[in-house]
Amino acid sequence: MLTSLLLSNARTTLEIVTMPSDQRERCRLYLITPTHIGAEDALVPFTEQLKTALDAGDIACVQLRLKDVDDDIVLRAGEALMPIVQRAGAAFLVNDRPDLAAKLGADGAHIGQDDASYEAARAALGPDKILGVTAHNSRHLAMEAAGKGADYVAFGAFFPTLTKDAKARADIEILEWWSEIFEVPCLAIGGITPENAAPLVAAGADFLAVASGIWNYSEGAGAAVRAFNKLFGSKGH
Repeated sequence: MLTSLLLSNARTTLEIVTMPSDQRERCRLYLITPTHIGAEDALVPFTEQLKTALDAGDIACVQLRLKDVDDDIVLRAGEALMPIVQRAGAAFLVNDRPDLAAKLGADGAHIGQDDASYEAARAALGPDKILGVTAHNSRHLAMEAAGKGADYVAFGAFFPTLTKDAKARADIEILEWWSEIFEVPCLAIGGITPENAAPLVAAGADFLAVASGIWNYSEGAGAAVRAFNKLFGSKGH
């Protein structure tokens, strides 16, 4: 049984197809922005860094994740970054704030367990946008989100991370369990780098969500994207 996650925007349509078990498509990269890029002095250089990453290889989507900033900073960053992401053929998602995602006209949003409820987020976004849900290390939360209609579920953190205070540590077995039973795509997050990602890919993750593993990579963001795509079996640029 085939499940298609259709990511659409005004300029491009990107189909991400996942299948059960060994018929699944290869894993793909899911970029997360640094948490503080909204100020004008930081947004311009980050825009160039993002372009470098997008030009380097296959990227499924980019999530805008800004913390402890005013709404207008999120909106300004979204207005600047979203066209760049969409022109590259990737989807643009907003973390935590489905209301701002809707205001921007983004491709969707991601919500955690402490954010808006799935029902409220879906109402804000509409039926055709992407909505992903954090499940931490909980099979129950993942099944609950999938049952409500989530487009993907996120498990983690799998490794120590400096990006945020992880509320849970997940075992790789949860990816194996999910990918063998469920058709809804699963995403792995938390401290992922090109050096430690192979077991997550082998376990069946459909997406790897990466922030510092891209932006703080010693050889630069483009090199990190190429390294991940090499791991996935996709040729980078």
